[in-house]
Amino acid sequence: MLPLMGQSKALTASQLLIVKSIVNCSFPEIKEAMFSLMPSLQLLLLSSNSFSEIKEDAFSGLPHLEYLFIEGNKIEEINKYAFRGLRDVTHLDLRGNQFHCDCESMWLMLWLKQSNATISDVYCASPSGMKGVLLKHVPEKHSKCVSTDFVQHQIVNTQSMSADIFSHKDDIYVAMAVPNSDSCIIMEWDHIETKFRPFDNITGRSVVGCRSVLINEQAFVIVSQLFDGSLVYKYDQAQNKFTKFQTVEMLNVSKPNDIEVFQIGDDWFFLIVDSSKAGMTTLFKWNETGFYPYQFLHEWFRDTDAEFFELDGKSVLILVSRSQVPVIYQWNKNTQKFVLHDEIANMEDIVSVKAFRIHDVPYLALACYIGDSKVMKWTGKHFEEVQGFPSRGATVLQPIKFKDQHYLILSSDYSFSQIFRWDEENQSFKKFRDVYVQWPRSFTALSTDQRDFVLASSFKGKTKVFEHISVDYSK
Repeated sequence: MLPLMGQSKALTASQLLIVKSIVNCSFPEIKEAMFSLMPSLQLLLLSSNSFSEIKEDAFSGLPHLEYLFIEGNKIEEINKYAFRGLRDVTHLDLRGNQFHCDCESMWLMLWLKQSNATISDVYCASPSGMKGVLLKHVPEKHSKCVSTDFVQHQIVNTQSMSADIFSHKDDIYVAMAVPNSDSCIIMEWDHIETKFRPFDNITGRSVVGCRSVLINEQAFVIVSQLFDGSLVYKYDQAQNKFTKFQTVEMLNVSKPNDIEVFQIGDDWFFLIVDSSKAGMTTLFKWNETGFYPYQFLHEWFRDTDAEFFELDGKSVLILVSRSQVPVIYQWNKNTQKFVLHDEIANMEDIVSVKAFRIHDVPYLALACYIGDSKVMKWTGKHFEEVQGFPSRGATVLQPIKFKDQHYLILSSDYSFSQIFRWDEENQSFKKFRDVYVQWPRSFTALSTDQRDFVLASSFKGKTKVFEHISVDYSK
């Protein structure tokens, strides 16, 4: 017989606890091996608490556990390996939790169906089509259940501030700014090995950015530096490398922070974002012999990032800053210049801005280093906030799309970066998973050979490549 709640039984010379009851307490999650210092536990009661997540191997180190009660909590996520090692469980109670019965949780449904334990009747709370269905009956409702994941594919043994992927003459390259070696490293995609391999190394002085541009079938790489101006390199087919093409005049740029490359009509431009108080964000234009300064924008505002895109058929440029709210410039076809058009209120201290579309509706992803990063939606007249993400050490909130799946990757200098996936039913992004990259600075998508990848640059660690894969949860 089991002892009464709160009592323990002497199994050895020391008192070993065989029953543990935690009720009406406030803690956010059940961590890995949380009860491993109680190896003799036979009954664990975790009812009416506030935790929302059960981590991997949460119940490891409990070889004798027979009764597990986790009813009446706020469980949103159970790791696929949360119950690993529970070989002797005979009774499991999960009632009173709001389970979302989709493909990602299919493993739990299958585990419940195949378990020998006596399990209380637990019902799906969502989505609407599954509401009221017993969890153990869900596999019968999903004859085919395929979801996605991100798995590490390659580690590139270099630090990098940015990564720009481009194609030239049927080959794929990535240009990475590597400040600690004062260089812009060019790597080439190996279609056989399906990995990046070294191709070229452009040396400079305090390199902070590398961006490619293809003009008239010629490949160029723009290299921004803290000192000695910026340089443009051109691919030389005879030498099979990039050679110096131009030194770009940088009289009004004091501290380059980002390079944005774009085309308007037949004209090519690049923008150097200046993050100093003494410089100006500067637009450069191509004139068949090189790039020259064309327009000065946003003086003295310590700009951190820029994004060019089309909005309602018009070319616009958004600049974000640490010292004021984001501003929107619109291209004037008559003057052939950008003019200040609007600003985005209540969005101070933004470090990066990215534009994306879902169902052809424009959105912005705004990253805040400390505070809340934001997703904003275009209403036809202005951008309005639709979702926020608590951020700690975020330098980018990067939108990624593979086939019909939309993601946001929120970087962190202090913890795991978080991947969010678009939930069509709720019209919002939902936490999907974590990935670890040390001091990440960019996430860049690559689709080739019918496979999808994300390259994550790292300021203080190794650059990583993750593959986006399909996972069949019905197996």
